[in-house]
Amino acid sequence: MALMDKTKHVKRQRLDRICEGIRPPILNGPMHPRPLVALLDGRDCTVEMPILKDVATVAFCDAQSTQEIHEKVLNEAVAALLYHTITLSRDDLEKFKGLRVIVRIGSGFDNVDVKAAAELGIAVCNVPAASVEETADTSLCLILNLYRRVTWMHQALREGTRASSVEQIREVAGGAARIRGETLGIIGLGRVGQAVALRAKAFGFSVIFYDPYLPDGVERSLGLQRMATLQDLLIHSDCVSLHCSLNEHNHHLINDFTIKQMRQGAFLVNTSRGGLVDEKALAQALKEGRIRGAALDVHETEPFSFSTGPLKDAPNLICTPHTSWYSEQASVEAREEAAREVRRAITGRIPDSLKNCVNKEYLMAASQWPTLEAATVHPELNGAAYRFPPGLINVAAAAGGLPGAGTGVESLVSGTLAHGIAPVSHPPHAPSPGQPTKAEADRDIPSDQ
Repeated sequence: MALMDKTKHVKRQRLDRICEGIRPPILNGPMHPRPLVALLDGRDCTVEMPILKDVATVAFCDAQSTQEIHEKVLNEAVAALLYHTITLSRDDLEKFKGLRVIVRIGSGFDNVDVKAAAELGIAVCNVPAASVEETADTSLCLILNLYRRVTWMHQALREGTRASSVEQIREVAGGAARIRGETLGIIGLGRVGQAVALRAKAFGFSVIFYDPYLPDGVERSLGLQRMATLQDLLIHSDCVSLHCSLNEHNHHLINDFTIKQMRQGAFLVNTSRGGLVDEKALAQALKEGRIRGAALDVHETEPFSFSTGPLKDAPNLICTPHTSWYSEQASVEAREEAAREVRRAITGRIPDSLKNCVNKEYLMAASQWPTLEAATVHPELNGAAYRFPPGLINVAAAAGGLPGAGTGVESLVSGTLAHGIAPVSHPPHAPSPGQPTKAEADRDIPSDQ
């Protein structure tokens, strides 16, 4: 018996040493079988709760930065849900003591330092498919608006402009152009890019695209023309639409130099990420007429305001407040899928059980965990203590429902099942999130996200 106890003690010490390099150990304390899941930048958990209530405690923080997140969440949350309104840098990620998985409710994950997360052993997931149709429809709406100038005609009428004679109509509708035969250039032919291409062809556009990550032959299956370089696409496009992710390699992809490569009087549309466009260069090009018109749903600084920034005096510009991703259906679908991804993390193994883990290859690069089963992980990594002190949070009754508003962390609790999150290891280094990986096969960012 003594020999068996000694063997167990040695194994436990070895396991603790392995785990020590992955994430800071969670302090010992009264055990609770339910992991803590935190919605960082929202306060409505009514969609997520039916999916998670039997396996986790769900708390919402309604925070815009980690400085606003309660210490209880920073210390004990094993999973985090977030939209696009909060940013998690390396410093922010290091504040979380037990975090194992982050799920972006949306497609784009440029607000999370994916490389740092991988190095800290945190899986990062997204929901790439929920808003494909909405973003594509909005993109085409903006493209048609630029060509047919509906926004400006509406504004003219609101300002009292009369358009009864042919001359007056010509003046109000000046700049409206025929679509058939025009060339639409798409940068990034992922899910949204393909959806925009198919819609644009129905309106008579000739569609070309540039995407160095796609394999040969995709253009044939979709009936599109592929450009070998970005410069080729810019030179041949009457309208350029952006549908690629944002990373350190393509920040300000559209700048003064690339704008000068575009056709004189071309249109520009961006429903992906604001950082893709140098707004100062765009404003100057609009004022000089080098770009005939632009439509932006995303901006370098959000929330966007016309009263500040380089675009405040730019003519022929349509701006919307990062809403191309939104419909009631898409919002619910994204939240449901994000909750299901968290559930897979809780009930399965990380990253093997995850459906849309964008840094899976990095997390699996280390080899010390292949034979380690979830049942052998020490209790501190298999569900820590989640006992909430009085006055810290509001706990929902078993019947469900959102708790009342409060200044601290608030949570919803029901169910009794116990589940554990299997740990993951971090590789000694991780490639940049901008480098091509399997996860980057989806480069669409339906901005919600």
